[in-house]
Amino acid sequence: MLYLVASCIALLFGPLCYRFFSQGSGLQKALDGFIFVSLGGLVLIHIMPELLEHGGWLTLVFVALGLWGPTASERVFHQYSHVTHNITLALGIGGLLLHTITDGSAMVLAQQDNYSIMLAIGVILHRLPVGLAIWWLLKPQVGSKWASLVIAAMMLLTAAGYFGSEQVLDQLSLENTALLQAFVTGSILHVVLHQPHVEHDQQQTDKYQYHAGVGSLLGLGLLAIMLHFDAGCSASGDVHDHSHHHGHDHAQGFEQLLDWLLLVAPYLVLAYLGAALRFKFDLKPDSHHLFAQWLQRLIGPEALIISLMLLGPVYGVIHLLVALALSLLLSKQVIAVTDPHSQLPSSPWQFGFSHIVDRSAPWVIFSLVVAHVIGHPSMPFANPYIQLAILFAVFLPLRFCNLGAAILAVALALSGWSAAAVVFVLIAAPLINLAQFKLMSALQIAMSIACIMVAVAAINAIGLPQASQYSLPSWLNGISLAIIALLFSASLLRVGPRKFLARLMLSRPHAHHH
Repeated sequence: MLYLVASCIALLFGPLCYRFFSQGSGLQKALDGFIFVSLGGLVLIHIMPELLEHGGWLTLVFVALGLWGPTASERVFHQYSHVTHNITLALGIGGLLLHTITDGSAMVLAQQDNYSIMLAIGVILHRLPVGLAIWWLLKPQVGSKWASLVIAAMMLLTAAGYFGSEQVLDQLSLENTALLQAFVTGSILHVVLHQPHVEHDQQQTDKYQYHAGVGSLLGLGLLAIMLHFDAGCSASGDVHDHSHHHGHDHAQGFEQLLDWLLLVAPYLVLAYLGAALRFKFDLKPDSHHLFAQWLQRLIGPEALIISLMLLGPVYGVIHLLVALALSLLLSKQVIAVTDPHSQLPSSPWQFGFSHIVDRSAPWVIFSLVVAHVIGHPSMPFANPYIQLAILFAVFLPLRFCNLGAAILAVALALSGWSAAAVVFVLIAAPLINLAQFKLMSALQIAMSIACIMVAVAAINAIGLPQASQYSLPSWLNGISLAIIALLFSASLLRVGPRKFLARLMLSRPHAHHH
């Protein structure tokens, strides 16, 4: 009973924190950054792995519908955009309400002798950003009365889950509601990314980016604590139950991401050092030679460090040769490079460890998460041709940087994807995107894709050895990960979480016509 009371009290911290933080614009931005990271991370790391386990690849389709469906509807039906967003908000809140029932059932499990107290602590901790987000999203839209009613409903549903019968919990199990929960998960992400009450005033946004960065780092800290308790809970006993999203799969998923981060961290540090050195030797993004611009766009050459050291010399040589051929082809066709670098620093160190970090950090994180999702055992993507089709669809709306592409290639190789898919990621991700295609004719697009596919087909026919990594001492991996964490944290403080994520072309703010 004590756990149930504590979980309900955790929800009440939302209104209290909101009252304090809403008194100043800087604190408001800090609150926005905290919710943006903690709730978004909670959905992606805490809920998504279980949905994939039970719903399979269709889960991704329904998440995408929930995430991008409202935006598409608002663009088609401008006069109904307010209604569309309110429906999306209601779906997102409904999804969180549904999830609170499973929170209550987890409290029952936590009280049993063979389960750890860490399960209860994990649930209570993740209720903090949920309660805060409910108030942050609803109060500006519908006022304190309705926001209070939703908080009260969450408490009642938590109690229902706690005292509810097994029959009710079975009806709400993931096996029965995986696709529905996937859709409302996408709706939650949409609402978090496009908060209707946030004014997109550029001057105000730029002024308080540091505060937003601090809030986002606090959100990351809360996520780390939650994941620590989940991992401890998993280690102390089997808590994988159909009624809640805590268990071995979740903990193992986080451990896999951590292992990947530890593996790539030393080579990322080397890559940023390589970027600083090439800037010092006058190989800069604003070069007057189009061939040099394209070579930097496709390979860096700092991304070559990743492919050589983490995939092996054969992959590195192929990466270099195809990048040289594509750079020559694209420069001869006088095709401009999309997403040019702006406001280059004068110092090589600032270029490598600040400017390039700002541009690549979101892609490194995104690439690891994407590989973790599409490389999931429940995803039926074993066929190399299906893998290429999936990757093409992922690349098209985005604008991958070369370092992000190299990290994605490494993570997919570790997930067991084919050599053809790994090489396709290395050479195609920085080039294949709608923004770049707008600067090219249909013939130029066809020639570029043909060049890539010829290389991939040749590799698929010849066959490549399994990707190999140079093993390093664990202490060096740990120190390197600490350095990368500091560099990425500094980037978050500089640009704020929303601009940080906007590098991915996933969170461009759009206006809601009221």
